[in-house]
Amino acid sequence: MDLALQLLFTGIGIGAVYALVALGFVLIFRATNVVNFAQGEFSMVAAYLMVVAVEAGLPYWAAFIVALLGMALLGVVFNLGVYYPLRHRTYLPVIIATIGASILLANSVLAIYGPQPQVLEGWFETPGIQVGPVYLDSQYLLIIGVTICLVIFNFWFFEKTLLGKKLQATSQDKEMASLLGISVSTMIMITFIYSAVLGGLAGILVAPVLFVSIQMGSTIALKAFAATIIGGFGDVTGAIIGGLALGVIETFGAAYISVPYKDGFAFLVLIAFLIFRPQGIFGERVAEKA
Repeated sequence: MDLALQLLFTGIGIGAVYALVALGFVLIFRATNVVNFAQGEFSMVAAYLMVVAVEAGLPYWAAFIVALLGMALLGVVFNLGVYYPLRHRTYLPVIIATIGASILLANSVLAIYGPQPQVLEGWFETPGIQVGPVYLDSQYLLIIGVTICLVIFNFWFFEKTLLGKKLQATSQDKEMASLLGISVSTMIMITFIYSAVLGGLAGILVAPVLFVSIQMGSTIALKAFAATIIGGFGDVTGAIIGGLALGVIETFGAAYISVPYKDGFAFLVLIAFLIFRPQGIFGERVAEKA
């Protein structure tokens, strides 16, 4: 029982990272009807920006702000350079462009820093606290806390603010939103910026737990993409629940079945969902008339 509680805490911490990246997938998909396969690389780039800023002598909090500002700028560049020129094309060229951008980002960082993984210190000097039989790692506590705050913020922002309602209107019907005087291009730009910051935040939070490496982005992106499908593609709640569920399943699978194959458990669950419930947990089955 003690081990199960410890694994549950760890799984939720890892799953929260997947949930943040999955949320970025969903936001861009709802705004553009395109899957951004560079979302994982946003996490990797932000982690490297954080390492560079810390090594340059900036305080940790200042390095954090610089890294997030860098991700916001990357979101702008990504929107203008990858999505915007292809916005009137079908979804396939845009998806191929995001895959190309992902490869470009990964190889650019590889060319600058080389393949050697980097180490990023955590936020807290205290490694964690013991609560009964469960050891609560401080970094996992931070990840879970930030994810909870972002879930609350997302609900407030999209349901209670005018800008959030404009973003929702744009995601539901771009033509109608444009007729109502909403700048669709501006809303999509904001979505890309917010998505890049979310992905970057996930990378910065998980960096002290993992080594900062070129491969971390693709690994996180694959799990987050699986989470979006399991939760119901395009559903914000589904992305969060799917990410948390995958983290827990992966952690328990590694502990009780096999550590070397821990990355495979997420995709076994994904395959099961694609077979038995392809619309995901919160998705709805869509029927089309012939």
